[in-house]
Amino acid sequence: MNQNNDYKYGQLPARGALAAAYIPMQNSVKPSYSADEALSQGTLFPGLDLPFMNMVNRKLNNTPLSELMAIDFVTDELELYLDTHKNDSEAFSMLKTFLALREEAYSRYTRLYGPVQQKDLQTLGEYSWLCDPWPWDYKPEGEE
Repeated sequence: MNQNNDYKYGQLPARGALAAAYIPMQNSVKPSYSADEALSQGTLFPGLDLPFMNMVNRKLNNTPLSELMAIDFVTDELELYLDTHKNDSEAFSMLKTFLALREEAYSRYTRLYGPVQQKDLQTLGEYSWLCDPWPWDYKPEGEE
């Protein structure tokens, strides 16, 4: 036991909680962000947009990566919906359509801009994980 009461040493209560989760209350149930903003910010609700460690999310609108992220978002949401509505054949058909779109977009992205996941490195002739530009640094032609 530390006799000097240094800040690096402390004591926990015998049955104390190590952490407590906090979820802020939304001010409105109506989404306020546009679809593009919501994808970039990670939420539809500005009241829940709490930057991690004071870092502001960068806008990824109209980039090749944002297309892939949008398709991933739709497929994830459809899968979550189908978890509780497994007999909705229209939603399942839509999921299959978006999975095909995702495969096409993913293939196109990795072909043009490089690997997204580690498994994408298996088919490459050389290591190219850290090649510029990074996906979030992408600027469409003519934009500075």
